[in-house]
Amino acid sequence: MTQKSKTILFFGTEDFSAYSLEMLIKHGFLIGAIITKPDTRRGRSKQLTKPRVKELGETYNIPVWQPHKLSDIADNIRQFDSPVGVLVSFGKIIPQSIIDLFTPGIINLHPSLLPKYRGPSPIEAAILNGDAETGISIMQLSAAMDAGPVYSQEKVALHNTETAPELYEALGRRGATLLMESLPGITDGSMVPSSQDNAAVTYCQLITKADGSINWHNSAIQIEREIRAYQSWPGSRTTLGTVDVIITKAHTSSDSGEPGRLVINSTPQQSLGVYAQTGCLIIDQLKPIGKKEMPVQAFLAGYKNKLT
Repeated sequence: MTQKSKTILFFGTEDFSAYSLEMLIKHGFLIGAIITKPDTRRGRSKQLTKPRVKELGETYNIPVWQPHKLSDIADNIRQFDSPVGVLVSFGKIIPQSIIDLFTPGIINLHPSLLPKYRGPSPIEAAILNGDAETGISIMQLSAAMDAGPVYSQEKVALHNTETAPELYEALGRRGATLLMESLPGITDGSMVPSSQDNAAVTYCQLITKADGSINWHNSAIQIEREIRAYQSWPGSRTTLGTVDVIITKAHTSSDSGEPGRLVINSTPQQSLGVYAQTGCLIIDQLKPIGKKEMPVQAFLAGYKNKLT
């Protein structure tokens, strides 16, 4: 395995980050250190959980820094001779004083076709808006959010069936490859970035728990997109009869009725639908709160008497 000459300091926290980090490690890029967020407590047990990139650092004997403030590691960064910064889903704003410690700055992988969907939720936004395509952008980080010039992009076709976890994995893997292919040209100066078209900028918003509450006065098509976009978090929640549930998989029909009214059919097999403002959402799988995910037929077998 040939080791690349430039030392990379890798910023990343989410599982999405790990695709790129592992790709760079396995293809011989020299990772001087991994910068990630402190360990967090997750789940009902509040167990202390390491970021996946930290686990990779421990596996490959790479130093891991977990500063509460990025200014705390400025001296650590200065110990390297003209390091390259690479950032993938780090989750914190990088101040200009830190960006300036790198040559040629910090390189960022963003999962959209910039200038479309600057912001924290571009993957979910592509699903919610029913886009025909999305993609990956390799850009130079700037102090303004996702506004830096772009080195390279790759388009990815969408089929309007993808869930957010599926698209995170697909774009994570494609992005890792594009990053690996772009870095040599970026670091030797042969690849020159292009400024974004400010007239074409769009933004996506931070997803909140409230986004997971289903509004039956939206269209069935929009609700089905929300179910796919919010599958990991916050989940698409509603109350069916007296049962609080998270709907995890559904499809739509053109049937119409009063928004929020349930439709239970017995033939050709048991099915459960809910009328929306336009169309009807046909539920395929769901999870009663506190229970395991189940197909709708199993749900009807156990909860049908609570739906009326």
